[in-house]
Amino acid sequence: MAKKSNYRFSKAPVVRPKKYCRFKKSGIKYIDYKNADFLMPFINEQGKLLPRRITGTSLKYQRKIATAVKRARHIALLPYVADQMK
Repeated sequence: MAKKSNYRFSKAPVVRPKKYCRFKKSGIKYIDYKNADFLMPFINEQGKLLPRRITGTSLKYQRKIATAVKRARHIALLPYVADQMK
């Protein structure tokens, strides 16, 4: 039977850049649903909305983004479902 080693190798801490809300930083109050180019970075290749943990936006602005994307989809500025949209 093999003996277990008493030494534990710890991984070096991963240093990631701090996420920030780009809307708070630049002072954007209103998210325009008619600007489809602005909304594209918040949508993945399948047309789904990216979560807050990936984009780094705050809850308040994530809700506004979701509403703007839904409105843009409704008037056909953005697709509901897409294959390789970007």
